[in-house]
Amino acid sequence: MPDDIGISSARDRASGRPRKRVAILGSTGSIGTQALDVIGRYPDAFEVVGLAAGKNAALLAEQIARFAPRVSSLGSTDGAAGLRRVALDSEPDIVLAATDGAVAFEAVFAAVDAGIDIAIANKEIVVAAGELLFAHAARSGARLLPVDSEHSAIFQCLVGEPLERVASIVLTASGGPFWTASAHEIRTATVADALRHPTWQMGTKNTIDSASLMNKGLEVIEASRFFGLPGDRISVLVHRTSVAHGFAIFTDGNVKAQLAAPDMRLPIGYALAYPDRLPAPAPADALVAVGGERGADVTTLRFERPDLERFPCLGLAYAALARGGTAPAALSAANEIAVAAFVNGEIPFGAIPECIAEATDAVQQFELTLDAVRAADESARRAASASVARRRVKIRGL
Repeated sequence: MPDDIGISSARDRASGRPRKRVAILGSTGSIGTQALDVIGRYPDAFEVVGLAAGKNAALLAEQIARFAPRVSSLGSTDGAAGLRRVALDSEPDIVLAATDGAVAFEAVFAAVDAGIDIAIANKEIVVAAGELLFAHAARSGARLLPVDSEHSAIFQCLVGEPLERVASIVLTASGGPFWTASAHEIRTATVADALRHPTWQMGTKNTIDSASLMNKGLEVIEASRFFGLPGDRISVLVHRTSVAHGFAIFTDGNVKAQLAAPDMRLPIGYALAYPDRLPAPAPADALVAVGGERGADVTTLRFERPDLERFPCLGLAYAALARGGTAPAALSAANEIAVAAFVNGEIPFGAIPECIAEATDAVQQFELTLDAVRAADESARRAASASVARRRVKIRGL
């Protein structure tokens, strides 16, 4: 993104286009702060009308001082009601859902029912309740726009294409910090090891999920919801440099891909500006634009199949998608508990998929309703916590 916003300012003034009103749920997190960076560079294109943070009161205060939103909320004092207030009372044109977990479910559904567009960076809401969310959006006319780089890539590849001519789609994965590690090294990895992501800067949970490849499993479920494809038509390929973000394979054999630098501000900006594009200049060097290093004369795009034996979380996600109903909600909730236990030193990294598998097997399937999603979420959290407790006893000898 350019530091000079003159192009955007002149363009918007010339067109007479009003600024797009943006509310951000999760404004102090990784996605939220990068979104505000984008918005700050295009002040004549966007107006921040709502900000909701979790616990970081100091950073939220700085954001409020800079962007002067109509409505703000701090989760540690306002709870879920504060998120809903930001999503609705700020009267946004678009809400960026960038919280972790299930805390923003009510706010996002309320905004969708009000016909407000949602830029979705929250995996959990699409994984757990995506079928319901897209049904609500179809009724209200709200647009659901992907922010994850992979789903943004597929979204861009499919613009103007008839869905009946899409044979399959491919999501790319960085492989995380353990792609070349042995099974033993993965199982005994420390939190510091898991947080050494090779390309992306993300929050703790998303980085841990990348290390286990659960993030890619959740993205497979997301892709199924966004693009209406079953799991057997969604593939994952490991691409270590994270330059090619996704592919669409068409029925005539042609393949369309989207490539860009591994910078989350690009898909964030695309979602916020959609259906327009922000006028940031592309790299002048064509080789740099497709992932080459500056000054280099050659670059290579390499893709590998994922290893489900060393990274079983990806297989668990495909299985939950195939089961359908509330199974993805249970998977997402169990993963949250297992990841938190690993970060807190209660279980080894290799026990994350074991806890998830035990929990999802223990959760009863329900007909898909929002209440059923909540019930599956709660049940999976209890089951995963019990699984963690059993392993904690073994680890610590208590």
